[in-house]
Amino acid sequence: MSDIRHSLLRRDALSAAKEVLYHLDIYFSSQLQNAPLPLVDKGPAELLEEFLFQVPKERGAPPKRLNSLQELQLLEIMCNYFQEQTKDSVRQIIFSSLFSPQGNKADDNRMALLGKLVSMAVAVCRVPVLECAAFWLQRTPAVFCVRLARALVDDYCNLVPGSIQTLKQIFSASPRFCCQFITAVTALYDLSSDDLIPPSDLLELIVSWIFEDPRLILITFLNTPIAANLPIGFLELTPLTGLIRWCVKAPLAYKRKKKASLSNGHPTSKIAKDSTEGDDGDCHQLYSKLHLSVLQVLMMLQGHLTEKNLYGRLGLIPFDHVVPLVEEINRLSDELNPLNASKEIELALDRLAQALQVAMASGALLCTRVKTSLLSATLPSPSNTTACTSLCSLLQLVISGPVQQPAHSALPPGFYPHIHTPPLGYPAHAAHPSLPAHPALPAHPVQTFIPGMTFPYRPIR
Repeated sequence: MSDIRHSLLRRDALSAAKEVLYHLDIYFSSQLQNAPLPLVDKGPAELLEEFLFQVPKERGAPPKRLNSLQELQLLEIMCNYFQEQTKDSVRQIIFSSLFSPQGNKADDNRMALLGKLVSMAVAVCRVPVLECAAFWLQRTPAVFCVRLARALVDDYCNLVPGSIQTLKQIFSASPRFCCQFITAVTALYDLSSDDLIPPSDLLELIVSWIFEDPRLILITFLNTPIAANLPIGFLELTPLTGLIRWCVKAPLAYKRKKKASLSNGHPTSKIAKDSTEGDDGDCHQLYSKLHLSVLQVLMMLQGHLTEKNLYGRLGLIPFDHVVPLVEEINRLSDELNPLNASKEIELALDRLAQALQVAMASGALLCTRVKTSLLSATLPSPSNTTACTSLCSLLQLVISGPVQQPAHSALPPGFYPHIHTPPLGYPAHAAHPSLPAHPALPAHPVQTFIPGMTFPYRPIR
């Protein structure tokens, strides 16, 4: 590698970067013949940092910088390389070696260049780059994925008005990237503050994608080998948890935003008020459509989980993420006056209850009665606020009510729904010897499940 470095030092920045990609291609093509997942040695990594990310090797040396034209030409070189490389495995390993965070001073330059490269790939529809970026989002810690999502949102939602249409067109070109992009965006915008409410253009884009084909948000899950234990600190397999958070918290978050705007002394002229209410009304309709699509996807999941032999073993909506969501609803309800925000609180709780019940019934949320009881017990005293009373009632409704279990031929006989007993992936025990028969008891009438029908339940003490 030292000979290659000396030859690269005599070249200008662009030709040196192109030569580095050429040598990396040869290096990894030969490595892939010997090992399916070759490791990046120190030599190639140092060449990348010095000649592609412009990080000087010598300590104390001033950092090199490309001007805007040179940077654009470098992005074009990289786009063309990934477009012309026909072997997907080589593309993936080189993209990973280029942009996987290393925990050093080159990471900032690495992430900045990645954001510009993916943004260019969206603009000129370079599908190989988008596919590589989708795999990168799947295998990289979430903190870096959020940075990439923020860069794309800035470019296509904030920088140039109307450019969101360019981003919208990649739906048919790279659905895998769209799925991972949605997951990263829901991790970025968690509605915890007014600054973290998704822009209306971005919300409309995501709702249009999902409403057109709800299966879009399952692409990564359906096309990835999955273990029962998922790594911590990475993006989730699906954006379901983030989308449920959006739908549930949106009524309260927008009410809080409106309240803050009035308390800050912003002008409340009739024109400004009508415009704000119109925009918020459009957003609320979008969240309603999104909530419907999420419920439709949840209803699909039992069959997919069973096909992958993960039914009762893998919760795509982690229970550990439901607990903070309930706490956030409580906090938002306390911030807002329940008398002035009763409709918003009721809507948020309705969506939460619907999502919980459908998720538990389909196997997306592995939650026993005991866990749900503990979740209800974490709430403040019901006498404090109307919201707490309603939330307790809805959670108890989910706990105590009948859960409709659709028949599925692939389920093993005698499999108990996980809402009643913890899911266990163990074989059935040997049958006990039969006991003497008891006298027959009079049969009770069968109580059929009717969706939306009220039924008695015992409050949790």
